[in-house]
Amino acid sequence: MNYFNKMKGTTQSPPQVGLPEILWSWLGAFLGIAAVALINDYLLEKQDLLMIIGSFGASAVLIYGAIKSPLAQPRNLIGGHVISAIIGVTAYKLFYPHLWLAASVAVATAIAVMHVTKTLHPPGGATSLIAVIGSQKIHSLGYFYAVIPVGLGAVVMLIVALLVNNIPKNRRYPEFWL
Repeated sequence: MNYFNKMKGTTQSPPQVGLPEILWSWLGAFLGIAAVALINDYLLEKQDLLMIIGSFGASAVLIYGAIKSPLAQPRNLIGGHVISAIIGVTAYKLFYPHLWLAASVAVATAIAVMHVTKTLHPPGGATSLIAVIGSQKIHSLGYFYAVIPVGLGAVVMLIVALLVNNIPKNRRYPEFWL
């Protein structure tokens, strides 16, 4: 019975945020994703948004909407994505054509290494998974995947987060760098 009692939770749900916080989060997410997409438009083929990996959507939630979270800080954003990308590419190379195994190893190892390096960023798990299950274009990048789209995209989103999150007087980002 104690096992199931743990699932009840121990705290109350946090209070709802106000409209200004919602609008700043929206603006940051819009500008961050737009900046990465525009770089894609000018540097890469226009028919495929290779720079926009799914995990960037989850990063946007953290770095524009939950800016005080330890998981949203620059070290976690950049380190979590890049480390996870390298692990994902390695898992794909080692375990292809057994994608079920490559995917499992990639995500589990990314989580473990992010813990060890103090770069835990939940979207990093998706970044490692994308390296395994992504398109042929992703696979053809090899380890360059960790540089473009992952590294460059994360840095661009960080720059936007630094600029937008510090405009209002009541917001401050980051909480820490290292």
